[in-house]
Amino acid sequence: MSTALIIVIAVVVLLVIIAIAVSSRNKAKARERDDRRHVAAEHRDEAANRRIAADKEKATADEQAAKARRQAAEAEERARAADQERQAADAHQERADEIDPDGPAERSVREDPRTPEGERQG
Repeated sequence: MSTALIIVIAVVVLLVIIAIAVSSRNKAKARERDDRRHVAAEHRDEAANRRIAADKEKATADEQAAKARRQAAEAEERARAADQERQAADAHQERADEIDPDGPAERSVREDPRTPEGERQG
């Protein structure tokens, strides 16, 4: 064999080896990209699931907060109504004491031991 033929064969073999290596590297890179796409898709799915769960929790928290605000407003309204009722009751009691001839003011004067018998009202 001639030297030129050996060099040509060696170059062809070398080119084939290089082509196989490049092809193998490209396939490895493609596999790596596919793997990364798959991992990214899993992360996106996990993010979507967590976002949905977070939105549900937020909605639940908002509902609880709204319920608490409603209950606080109702309690405040009841307290105001109770205060008004107490004021009305006090006013009625005062009026009853004013118009009752045997009311507390009259009784205290009649029952006061310091008042002499002849000075008692009644």
